[in-house]
Amino acid sequence: MATAVAFDPSASAMRAPLSTADAPSMADSLPTVNFGFEDLRARMASFSSRFDAFIEQGRKRVLEERNQFRINLAELQEDERQKQRDIEILSLKATTHTQTVAKEAQETHEMHQAITQLSNRRSEQETRRSALQAQISAAQAQLAAKRELQAKHARYRDAMARANGPELAFWTDYLCLRIEGAGEDDRLKFVYSHVDDRDWDREAAFVLDMSCREYAVPVCRPKLEQEEVERVLERLNETRELSAFLKGMRELFVEAMK
Repeated sequence: MATAVAFDPSASAMRAPLSTADAPSMADSLPTVNFGFEDLRARMASFSSRFDAFIEQGRKRVLEERNQFRINLAELQEDERQKQRDIEILSLKATTHTQTVAKEAQETHEMHQAITQLSNRRSEQETRRSALQAQISAAQAQLAAKRELQAKHARYRDAMARANGPELAFWTDYLCLRIEGAGEDDRLKFVYSHVDDRDWDREAAFVLDMSCREYAVPVCRPKLEQEEVERVLERLNETRELSAFLKGMRELFVEAMK
């Protein structure tokens, strides 16, 4: 590098001006100054080269960072979408679980209600069963008592029949009487003949109901006066003399035929 010459202004100021036209100019007397433009140009070129390299490296680094940022952003977005899908799946599962729990709770409540109803029904059935058993026991006792009463009555009738059998046979022949069934238990039909002097084949009949202690005559053919029948029945219920009753009924039919 060339060495720059120092410029001294005081020296030029003290120099006396030339008065003649042939004297050298002041510019000729100035010292030669070397500013180092070549060195500056070289250094500027070197700086431009390094600056361009720096800019290129910075641009590459910015591109790489931007690409990496885009990749990271895409990965984050994908992660976010995946998390969103996971959240939706979990929300759906939570909703399904909530519905399942609610359904199970409803079924449990209905089951408890059904159990309570069955328990109440069982209690009612047990109460009804106890009441029915009591009624059955009472009915069986009543039935046994009724059977005993019927058996006693049957024994009484058998005894009466055995006692009255010969006498009844006599009165059936004497009174022109025959005895038939009336179609029901404890009922007998008594049929008379030869009660009408104008027609010996004409018959008269009545039904004797012996189902109760007080005998009754529900049917008479031909029809008799109710008061007369009640009178004859009253004597039968008091005395239990069947022969006198049969004779009295024949007399009522004979009177009715006249």
